[in-house]
Formats: sequence, structure tokens, C-alpha cells
Amino acid sequence: MGKKDKKSAEHKARVAAKQTKKGDKKEKRSKAKGKDADSDAEDADLDAILAQYAEEQAKFLKVTEVVSEPPVPRSSSTVLASPSNRNEILLFGGEYFDGTHASFFNNLFVYLIDRGEWREVNSPNSPLPRSGHAWCRGGNTGGVYMFGGEFSSPKQGTFYHYNDFWHLDTATREWTRLETKGKGPPARSGHRMTYFKNYIILFGGFQDTSQQTKYLQDLWIYDCQQYTWSNPTLTTSQKPDPRSSFSLLPHETGAVLYGGYSRVKASAGGGGKQGKGPQKMALRPMVHQDTWFLRITPPASEAPASTGPAIRWERRKKPANTPNPPRVGTTMAYHKGRGIMFGGVHDVELTEEGIDSEFFDTLFAWNTDRNRFFPLSLRRPRAPGKKQQANQAAKNKNRGKADEEELLANLKALEAKVGVRGDDDEDEEMTSTPQPEEPVEPAKPSVVRFEMPHRRFNAQLAVQDDTLFIFGGTFEKGDREFTFDDMYSIDLVKLDGVKEIFYREPENWNLLKEEDSDEDMDDEEDDDEMDEDEEKADEMSLDAASPAPEDVAVPSVTKNMEQLEVEESEEPNVNDSRPLPRPFESLREFFSRTSEDWQNIMMEIAKERDQANEKTIKELRKAAFSMAEEKWWDSREEIMALEDEQEAAGIGEVVSISDRTENAGGAGRRR
Repeated sequence: MGKKDKKSAEHKARVAAKQTKKGDKKEKRSKAKGKDADSDAEDADLDAILAQYAEEQAKFLKVTEVVSEPPVPRSSSTVLASPSNRNEILLFGGEYFDGTHASFFNNLFVYLIDRGEWREVNSPNSPLPRSGHAWCRGGNTGGVYMFGGEFSSPKQGTFYHYNDFWHLDTATREWTRLETKGKGPPARSGHRMTYFKNYIILFGGFQDTSQQTKYLQDLWIYDCQQYTWSNPTLTTSQKPDPRSSFSLLPHETGAVLYGGYSRVKASAGGGGKQGKGPQKMALRPMVHQDTWFLRITPPASEAPASTGPAIRWERRKKPANTPNPPRVGTTMAYHKGRGIMFGGVHDVELTEEGIDSEFFDTLFAWNTDRNRFFPLSLRRPRAPGKKQQANQAAKNKNRGKADEEELLANLKALEAKVGVRGDDDEDEEMTSTPQPEEPVEPAKPSVVRFEMPHRRFNAQLAVQDDTLFIFGGTFEKGDREFTFDDMYSIDLVKLDGVKEIFYREPENWNLLKEEDSDEDMDDEEDDDEMDEDEEKADEMSLDAASPAPEDVAVPSVTKNMEQLEVEESEEPNVNDSRPLPRPFESLREFFSRTSEDWQNIMMEIAKERDQANEKTIKELRKAAFSMAEEKWWDSREEIMALEDEQEAAGIGEVVSISDRTENAGGAGRRR
């Protein structure tokens, strides 16, 4: 296999065209000269390599955790917000290919958010090195569950897929391999996992054989209380097509699935001059944009322990406002009823020379209940209003006055001390003179930028406490591939810039910069030539007897049809009389203003369920806040759009007249 074959299934398919010509030339050389000395198909015993890894790992007598540098660059790793500590981000596994050899990792890294500190964890019972695995938090049972992945020989000549299942105790950092009852999922990579109550959900992925890549569409449910896997029998044949690298997010009644990638058989022409005869079949890339809802109904409490949950796939309409053009290599992280999506790549042209690709750095939020995408844009800090400027000026004036008074008092005290100073005072002054303190190195300020990280695909995302973390990813330019070695964070509430946690320049990044500078020079020359042509055209148009007709904008029929299709695909709106947040209103302000309304709503719900007397005032208020928080996040994208429109119009804050009537008077009250 070629160097690009090490990646996930969609990556392997994407670069197949690039490798075709090189493979043909290599085959010709090998036939002419015998076995190629640089062949990737080296004779490697993977079992022996993995046994050596296990032997080295057994040298650790206990779990060790030490402060370390950020992880070395890697791809196809997994990143997750710790379910037991809101201050931690977990990272495991991955691989790095330097153009010649592949390295796989099995060390666990923990990033402490408040300290900005990395810690490396080594354990005598850690999973073997791998990439392309999947993990998720354990829902009601706690911890993290992980399944599968892949490993290869150093030159990527042979592959090995795992089918082992692990549990990580995030508090003690202890790994435990789970020996389940009965049959479990077959080995695979590129699959996805999520949680629902005390169940772990696993779907899809791919298996690599020496002849082909097989995409999977099997669904597996793990019961964390019964320690059993089940492959449920579906009541209907309707289910998602085989795929890998999709998004699978938790939901209050199951899970939701979006997108993915696979390769399907399609006709590639042939059949003689008139199209008769056998058709030539070829594998074509398939970028999925469909959405599925997995409904899970747990068994009744009186049902036998062996009875599993009822499972049903439900196909949903195509999401509204999907990212255009369609892209693969996007990743999603779950955040309060929505998926946060970043990056991706779209193959715009397939030619004999290979694939011409377009990479993205855009950020989207997918509201899973509305089945609609919303673009998320960074927002620069708002300029202070007149009132804030006046308050700041008053504070500065008061601070300056206080500093002046303090200075005069110190001078007065010094003069009085000098005028009556004796020998004893001089000795006292000498002994009480403070020694200069050793300079303390100031903390390095975080770099905050107002542009998204560089375009990439297969970046790793995690959301912890309303903050999105972006780790690594891959970028391609021609035949060169760059693995990013960086990490960023974005506040999903404020969207007030991208905080750089660490950045190390990718290997050979200078070559990309040189190519970009050469392209910029060529573009400038082309622009100069175009300007000259435009000047000549202007001179010719002045000499013409009649002026050229103005260009008439013709509406795009395709665009209108696409817009119509999106409008038809939207879910019907349901009348909602619950309070709505206002522009520039925080969650705390929203609940403070509407808490009485939410508590009344909770009281009505409790009365309908005959639970009015069972809940205390504290419980009702807590439930009311949870409902208000859900509404605030559900309306976040629309409110942010309103805020952007108002900022563009010069409006920095919106205040209800009813809120300021206490301080208003006369004409101001009527306005």
C-alpha cells in the first residue's frame, strides 16, 4: 500500500487517484528489476511487534502521571471532555507518518484547562497502540468506553484491526479490558460510539482486507449493567447505508446520525462503441448527507434481565442549511442539544493527475431537534457605549486623584521624617529599608486571534463547560501532507476569538509557504495583465459610437431550486409561547427576568402529572432553570444573528422599556 493508505477509509479512497500513476510506474520497475527494495509490502510480523509493545508496557508497575510537553503530532487520535472532572480534556492514541515510517501511540494525555498544563499517563494495563478507534463517555455508569481501531507495520504494508473493548476510570486513570458475555462486534476502524442511559451504541466503520475496504452498517448495543453486547434485530429493513467517519451524537431518546463516507460500485462506461456489452464497474466515492434518528426504548422494569431495549431507525429529512459544498473529514462534538462541526475537505475535480481538493475552516452548529445547521462566526469585542466610556473616565479620574493624594501624603511624611531625624532614626531607616524582590516572570499571555485555525480535515473536537477545543488535523497541498501540531479553544457563548493553547509548526511547513508566495507573485502578475487589458477595453469603449449595454443580473434557476428544496425540507414550526431571550442577554439575565414564567410552566407540568405536591420549591426552581437554559441554547443561533444585525446598524444593547420605566420620567417614559 502507498503512504496515504494509512489513514481512514475516506482518506484511502480520496488519494487512490493520486497513487494510480505512481503504482503503475512502480509495478513496471519491479517487473523489470525484480522486487523493489523500497516496496511498502515489507515482511513484518504484526503479532511479534505488538507482543514487543506489550512487553515494554509491562515494565510499568503502576499508573504514573507526570507533567509533560504537549503531545507530539498525530492523526486519527481521539479527544474527549472528561466526564468526571470539568477541568480536564483526555487524548488517546493516534498515528504519525513521516513519509517513510508510521508510528502508533498508546499513551493517555490529560490537559488541565485551568493550569494550561499537559500530563502524560502510562499504565501497565493500557490498550496497545492504535488509531481510528472510537470512544465515548459511559452515560449513567461513568468513565469512558473504547472499542477497536487499527495498527500497521512501519511501512504500512500490512494492517491489523482490533476488536477489543476497554473501560477507563477517569478519576484513577485505570484501564480495564472488558471480557463480555457472548459475541461482540467484529474488528473495525472508522466507526462511531455514543451513549444512552446505561447503554453504549456502536455503528458502522470499515474493515481492511488485502483485496478491498469493506464498509459496515451493523448496529451494536452494549448493556453496561448486564455486560453484554447485542446486535438487535430491526423490525424494519430501513437503516443507514454502510459508511465510516460519520457523526453520532447522544439524544434524550436515543441517538442521531449525520453524514459519513463510503465507496459504492458504479458504472464506469465501456460496453463497446454503442454502449452494448458488459459494463465496466468501478468504486466511486460517496459523501453521505442524510440524517437518521435511532430510537431506543428500554425494557419495562418487570421484563427479564436478558430482554434488551427496543431499537428502531427512523430516517429524517435532509437537514436545512447544510454546509455547501458537501465535505468529508468533518468532525462533531456534542454540546447541549447540538453538534459543533469544524473543517472538512471537498474533492472538486477528479482528473488523470489526481484529486484537486478544497479545504475548509468554517464552524457550524447542527441543532439536532430542528435538524438545521447554523454557521458560527467569531465576533470581535463590542466597542464600549457612551455610558461605559463615561464610567471608565470617572474611574480613571478617581484613580488619578487617589494616586495624587497618596503621593502628596508620602512626600509630607518623608519631609517630616527628614526634619527631625536623629541617629536612632537613621539606623531604624537603614534596617527597615525593604530589599528588592526577585523579579517574577510574568505568565505568558494567551494568543487570541479573530480568525479560525488553518483549513484542515479530521481535526479532533471536544466541548467542556461551553468551551470548544480543537486538536490537530490534516492538510494537503499537491502530494504533500501536513499533520498539524496545535490546539485551540473557542468560547461557544461569546465567540470572542480563538485562544491558542499551543502551536508548533508542522514539518516542512516552510515548503508550503514558499509555494504560496510563488503563487501570490503569479497572481499579482496576472492582476497587472488584467488591469492593462481592462484599460485598453475602457479606451475602446470610449471610442465606440454607442455605449455598451449594462450587464443584467439573471436569477439563477439552480440556486432558486436549491433554496426551494431547503425550505421544503425544514421541519414545520410549532407554536411556542415560552419566553424568548433578548439580544445581548446572558443566560443569568434571561432566567432572572423570566424565572417566574418558567416556574409557572413547571407547576402546570407537575399538575398534569399529579406531582405538584411531590416536588419542593427548590426542585421546581432547579427544573425551571434547566428548562430556561435549554431554551436559551435552543435560540442561541437566531439571537446571535439578531445581535450581528443590530451591531451592524450601530445598536450595542437592547433594553426593554418596561425594564427602565422605574428610572425614566416625563417624555422618556412615553418613548
